[in-house]
Amino acid sequence: MRLSLLLLLFLFYLTSSAQDTRDLYHLEIVKSTSAITLDGEPSEAGWKSAQVISEFMNQWPSDSGKAEAKTEVRVTYDDEFLYVSAILYDEGKRIIQSLRRDNNSHWNSDGFTVALDPINERSNGFMFGVNAGGAQMEGVLTVNSWGTDGDRNWDNKWFSKVVQHEDRWQVEMAIPFKTLRYNTENVRWGINFARNDMQRNVYSTWTRIPVNFRVIELGYNGLLVWDQKPPVTKGKIAVLPYLAGGVSRNHEDDEPLESDIDVGMDAKVAVTSSLNLDLTINPDFSNVDVDQQVTNLSRFSLFFPERRNFFLENSDIFSEFGRWNARPFFSRRIGLNDGDPVPIQYGARLSGNLTNSLRIGVMDIQTAATDDQSAQNYAVGAFQKRVLSRSSIKGIWVNRQSNGQQENGVAKDYNRVGGLEFEYLSQDGKWSGYLKHHQSFTPEKNSANGFYTALLTYRSRRLFWGVTASQVDRHFVADVGFTPRLENYDAVADTTVRLGYKDFNPWIGYNHYPKAGSPINMHGPRLWAVWTFNADGSFNEELLNLVYFVSFRNSAEARIRIRHNVVKLPFALDLIGDDVFLPAERYDFTEVSGYFATNSRKQLSGDLDVTYGSFYNGTKLTISSNINIRRQPWGNFGIAYTQNRVDLKEFGATDLHLIGPRAEVSFSNKMFWTTFLQYNTQSENFNINSRFQWRYKPMSDIFIVYTDNYTTTDLTVKNRGLVFKMTYWLNI
Repeated sequence: MRLSLLLLLFLFYLTSSAQDTRDLYHLEIVKSTSAITLDGEPSEAGWKSAQVISEFMNQWPSDSGKAEAKTEVRVTYDDEFLYVSAILYDEGKRIIQSLRRDNNSHWNSDGFTVALDPINERSNGFMFGVNAGGAQMEGVLTVNSWGTDGDRNWDNKWFSKVVQHEDRWQVEMAIPFKTLRYNTENVRWGINFARNDMQRNVYSTWTRIPVNFRVIELGYNGLLVWDQKPPVTKGKIAVLPYLAGGVSRNHEDDEPLESDIDVGMDAKVAVTSSLNLDLTINPDFSNVDVDQQVTNLSRFSLFFPERRNFFLENSDIFSEFGRWNARPFFSRRIGLNDGDPVPIQYGARLSGNLTNSLRIGVMDIQTAATDDQSAQNYAVGAFQKRVLSRSSIKGIWVNRQSNGQQENGVAKDYNRVGGLEFEYLSQDGKWSGYLKHHQSFTPEKNSANGFYTALLTYRSRRLFWGVTASQVDRHFVADVGFTPRLENYDAVADTTVRLGYKDFNPWIGYNHYPKAGSPINMHGPRLWAVWTFNADGSFNEELLNLVYFVSFRNSAEARIRIRHNVVKLPFALDLIGDDVFLPAERYDFTEVSGYFATNSRKQLSGDLDVTYGSFYNGTKLTISSNINIRRQPWGNFGIAYTQNRVDLKEFGATDLHLIGPRAEVSFSNKMFWTTFLQYNTQSENFNINSRFQWRYKPMSDIFIVYTDNYTTTDLTVKNRGLVFKMTYWLNI
């Protein structure tokens, strides 16, 4: 009891001791006195009466002093839109990595970003950004124990216009209120602005954000103070129907050419200004970007992010549970079976804020039956209740059950997972931690079915450290989750065995910031370790990593790493795929690697990563490289190459190659063509994916996608297909 009281007092002290930036930075927003024309020129009377922010603070590579390049920001609104204007002064030497919307290089281009927290609880929000070429980027912001993350896969309707001058570039944004989720009674929003100045390789923000945080960190927002209550959203229903058609042929099975036409619909219903209902009927994901393949020489499955838009808005309500390798819910388990698509018949999701401090999420999705499995229903419920300053109590319930296996109306094939979590984050973001407990429920598996984990971290400007410990029981089954380490493949018996485990993971690092004028921005060591034990406490695996990292002022990076592994294999392992099995023994091996990435602002850039050392009973050499050529602003052309040369002595040797040429052409900031090739000798597949997108209206697109798959041995055609898809955003 005394220890618990002391812990609570300590947490209260951490929560209340830091200065809140919302007390220091205020921006008054006044309704526009005139109509705003989105032309990039803030010339209307409404802009003239708006408060001007004219000082930005340095954030990276130094968080001291005012930004050298001047930036002016204004904010106003009318009954439909929140407007943001920014004038960004420079010398005209701008870097525009791409014109394609939602491209991966937004933060490496001259750009401007708005971070919004309409609920003003510093727990979630939105970001809207443009680069100097006018390419849009939007995303949802979520806060966890590691700080604020931005998910750019979220897509929604908003407008922007960029104009360029010799000594400045200007942007105007119009963000519809119906795109946001907010409480109309709340007249104090969290807000911040970030600028990427690539000529100087400097990032600056309106509020002062410590260099060890991201520029989108919600914990350091300023305050947007409304002159009156924000408008009630109009047009509360948006419908997004689609028409899709395509042709395909499976050459491996010598099947005839097939064609099909399909229709479906998504809909968004604003139940309240802060609570949204998403509906989908017969969704189609043929236009979703393909996953970038990697060579997997580990014992466990790899994680690939969700890219389907239906699952993305407010996704953190459902996905931010568990830890990276023990998630109770992973949306990619729905609509996919061993990588093969499973038709989703319909789905509904209610998500958002019930109050300023309480968020909820409820989801139900029904899939159709296939040759491999019966129809399935997936139901998920979750809540997040804010406590203290930035901490939360969270809960989740996940239910998967088969529609085809029932007895007296009761499902016989089901899997359910329930969990409660407490996540702590201090007001200044330096201290964080969590306590989590999940339990699964599956027929005939009612013992050893829990998951437990705890975390404590600290990060200051220079020093950061943390420690986490977990226990995952053998019968903790999360069919709609991601728990790769539980699944241990026995190569001799050709079966998968579930083994529970415990792990302990400490880490520590230090950042050194040289004085101004140095070619180095930051450098320092990182050390972390993972010890994994079997359920009975016996040894399973030890992993030790020592890294020295260097970030250069011209945006180049370098690092050296020493990695030591001790593994006691529980079962024989088919590591290189030649059906020659490594025996279940203890292995001790060490590798050394070096990495260097050139100045990403140059039109020719690249990186090289070389790793060599012992590997189980043999050796492994890994060479990985990326080369990119940019034709500013319309084109990016590159190639990625990874080679793994593995020699396991008497158990076999192999050379694995992964080659990925890519091309991206932007005809404008509304029309794009991308082509990605992947030649993977590990999966014995050569894939071509070519994708054309024309955003002819906001959130309305035409896609043409061509896919082709070949064997890597003789380039025999496996299958190929061509898809056409058209979507249209309709407000009701």
